[in-house]
Amino acid sequence: MELVCYIYGLFIDVPSITDYWITARLNTEFKGHASIWYTEMKEIHGRRNWPWWKSQIIQKYSNGTWIWQNTMSFENDKYSVDKDPYEWCLR
Repeated sequence: MELVCYIYGLFIDVPSITDYWITARLNTEFKGHASIWYTEMKEIHGRRNWPWWKSQIIQKYSNGTWIWQNTMSFENDKYSVDKDPYEWCLR
């Protein structure tokens, strides 16, 4: 959802930005599994406009499983006094 908010920010700052520039930037914004997902989707569906990509991103990453996994990851990420705080902060 960060990416969607970032794109909305672009529209506020530069209202004349085109779908081409938004979709061209997607490849650099996605990391890890999201990058693989984006590459596969682009190979399967070809060039699409921003509204199509937006709906695909929301469909992929705004479901209960994804939200639950991130919530659990956040909840399990506790600092332990036995560990070095420097390493924990820089992960």
